[in-house]
Amino acid sequence: MKLSREKQAAEAYLKFLGKKGASAGVLYKRSLFLDRLVMMLAGKSQDRIEYGNVLAKVLKTVSEQDMLDCQNVAREFFSFWMNDVKAIAAFERHYGYDIQPMKWQPLPASLDKLTESLEHEVFSEKDGFALLCYSRYLANMGAEQLVIDTRLRLAKVLLVRLRDAPVKNNKTYRMAVDMVLPLFRVEEIRTLFLNVVREFFSVWMEAHQAVSKAA
Repeated sequence: MKLSREKQAAEAYLKFLGKKGASAGVLYKRSLFLDRLVMMLAGKSQDRIEYGNVLAKVLKTVSEQDMLDCQNVAREFFSFWMNDVKAIAAFERHYGYDIQPMKWQPLPASLDKLTESLEHEVFSEKDGFALLCYSRYLANMGAEQLVIDTRLRLAKVLLVRLRDAPVKNNKTYRMAVDMVLPLFRVEEIRTLFLNVVREFFSVWMEAHQAVSKAA
């Protein structure tokens, strides 16, 4: 029997994790969450807003203990559901499944404190280049200046949380996202932030690599 598009995406994602070293237990746990997400996504158009709306409903059924892991799975699965070959390729280049959890975690901070810090924040050469590349990407996509400014501001909030990370990789990126996301109380802003997170990740990683090679 032919699998639905959603089921095919889920199987491709789980197969990918298996190749990256995820244990059978991890794969099983993630498959349980994906089963619920895939069921709700059935028949939906491949659209970021549609995905975000469905995800918000599914996350309401998730325990607080599992919330961060499920949010992480949803972010990773999005490119597979969208069948975004370029994003999946970038994801595969940078992804590393860590058996040992990282000890680092961004220090708690309020949203007001984070946004206020942007007024005097000086970003590193790598982060500055990533923001420039992201701005150009949005402009090339036809975004108006107000949209660009808003998305750059959200990306900057994330970069502030990443500032003290011992390494800059996909894992610390996800950890910073998980610390920032609960600060947004308005659902529309949360969805917008998640969209920025997905768009900015590959730009951020490749900009860091480009600056490192140039140096």
